[in-house]
Amino acid sequence: MNRSLLAFLAVLTAATPAFAHLDPVAHGSLAAGLSHPLTGLDHLLAMITVGLWSSVIGGRALWAMPLAFVGCMAVGFGLALNGVDLPFVEPGILASVIVLGLLTALAAKMPTGLGAALVGLFALFHGHAHGGEVGDASTFSFGIGFALSTAALHLAGIAFGLKQKHLIVTRLSGAAAAAAGVALAIAG
Repeated sequence: MNRSLLAFLAVLTAATPAFAHLDPVAHGSLAAGLSHPLTGLDHLLAMITVGLWSSVIGGRALWAMPLAFVGCMAVGFGLALNGVDLPFVEPGILASVIVLGLLTALAAKMPTGLGAALVGLFALFHGHAHGGEVGDASTFSFGIGFALSTAALHLAGIAFGLKQKHLIVTRLSGAAAAAAGVALAIAG
């Protein structure tokens, strides 16, 4: 149990806010998109906690909540690409880390549809932020890249949560994510 928690915490701290995004001209748009969610601690934590919380709820939530996140993130991406402003993008992203972390820490159970709607709302902010950071990348390749990376992070959170024999490890991971979200909000 302790090794799993330490490995998971190491993954959470592997990305720092100063870690630069890949240049799509030098590395390609797909690679830039794939790496994008991994290079911001706020995005990384939110996407993993979607998976963690899905594992706590179980059942249909294991696929419905990650799909809702990826789908709504694509909508937020499209909004940004089309110049549609979305208020409170950065606070919404930080709120997603804190709220999803707390819901995981509390092992909160709710109907799958409500959970999917909540993660979908947060995903709009994440997608909008990604859309604002496309730069010189091909929007299609960049979007495919960050959608695949996001889905992989959700799956990592689900796998970690389901692997634990004791819910306390998953709950502590959620609490750590929420605490990191608060720290990022204070530092920002």
